[in-house]
Order: sequence, then C-alpha cells, then structure tokens
Amino acid sequence: MSIDIAGTTVLVTGASAGLGAEFARRFAERGADLVLVARRADRLELLADELRGAHGVTVTVLPADLAVTGAAARLRGELAERGIRVGSLVNNAGFGTHGDFASADLGRLGSEIQLNVNTLVDMTHTFMPDLLDGGGVLVNVASTAAFQPTPGMAVYGATKAFVLSFTEALWAEARGTRLTVLAVCPGATRTEFFDVVGTEDAAVGRMQTAQQVVATTFRALDRRSSPPSVVSGFANWVTSLSTRLATRRLGVMASARLLGDVRLRASVDR
Repeated sequence: MSIDIAGTTVLVTGASAGLGAEFARRFAERGADLVLVARRADRLELLADELRGAHGVTVTVLPADLAVTGAAARLRGELAERGIRVGSLVNNAGFGTHGDFASADLGRLGSEIQLNVNTLVDMTHTFMPDLLDGGGVLVNVASTAAFQPTPGMAVYGATKAFVLSFTEALWAEARGTRLTVLAVCPGATRTEFFDVVGTEDAAVGRMQTAQQVVATTFRALDRRSSPPSVVSGFANWVTSLSTRLATRRLGVMASARLLGDVRLRASVDR
C-alpha cells in the first residue's frame, strides 16, 4: 500500500536545500504538484526547473520569510488568488543554535522559537481545513533531539520536543479523517543544518543523507496504519528508545556527554 497523492498539491517549507528539496523530489516522483517555500528564490527556481523537467509536474515558487508573523495567512491568500488548493503540507523549515544558553544571542533564540514552533503551528492551523478536505499528509520535521534535553542546544531541543508532542497529538485528533499525520525524527543529517549552527560538534552518531531520512518518512506514510512518529536510522531509534527508558537525570547527563560538556559561564559577555 502507498499514499496516493498524484494530481494533488504539496506545500513544502524550507524547500531550497536539504530535507525540503528531497521531500519535493520524492513527492514529484509520485505525481504531485508542488508549492516550494523558502527565502532563497534562486535555489527554489533551480529546483522547480529540475522537477518540471524530470516529472512534468506543476511547481509554484513562493519566496517568503516564514519567521515573519502572519506569513502563513499571506501564503494561503496568495495561493487562493492563483486558484491553488494545498492537499498536503511538509513543515520542514527550521534551524538550530549551539552553545551555552547564558551567552547566546536572545534575538537569535527568539527567531529559532518563532520558526521552529510558532510558524509550524501557524502553518498547520492555517492550512488544516485544506488538508482535511484534501485527505493528504501532514509531515512535521522534528528531531532525535526531541526525546531528551540537549545541553548545548537547549532551545533547539525544546522546540523539537514541542514539534514531536504537538504532531503526535494531531495524529490522534486526525483519526477517522482521511488526513495522515506524521512527525519524522532525523538524527544528524548531511544538509546545510550544521552550516547554520556553525559547528558539527552537535552531530551525534553517523550522519544520514537527506535521501535516507525521506525514504524512512515515505515508508512510514505508506504503511496501512501510519504511526504518529518515526525515527530515521536504526541506531537513532535505539538511542531514542534508551533515553525514554532512562531516568530524567541519566538521560540529560548522557545527552550532555554526547553533545559535549557545555556549561554556563561564570560571567557572560554581551
């Protein structure tokens, strides 16, 4: 059994590179039209040309900064003006920060929370009527960081814990409808994520490729009864399971050792 999305429209955020671009490719392979959203218009146009040429699908490019309040409503309004109805949504846009919390830039942390949490909720709520009507899929990209506190990436881990909990709750709410809801939890993945973070010190375990993560996602979506969430990679799954079985103290200490012992500084330079 596999999801039938041919001829429907899938909106992918953060589609200019990495997981977002790979999600777009896989949906296009299955005959879905695409709406690609990210800030970098040139990268979106290159991907759109690739997908149109390879699969003959319709691809709409909408450059946008999703961290701006009200971005979701503006996107839905612009699509309505073009006569485009979204049937599926992939909330992939997001970024991480690394370092001890006390010395972090508060504005940067606020943007991280806005994009990873507020924008994801806003996009989901804004397009939910279309998703329920279209009976497609809602995929929210969480992380293996969602399963335990992440010292050195305290805010990032907390945002992904929110995404996981939120999405699994929506999975239960969507039962009895035609909408399939899934949170995908990648571990370290070879994308531009660590370029934005500024270091690969936050990478734990063997890196997967974007193709591997998206393949895991589609295997879960294609199941007769899709789970509320899926962890990409066997080693990542084992790690996520072990953190849930450990005490909270042991879990956070283990996470600190894996990510590097980042501690609060006695004095903070602002």
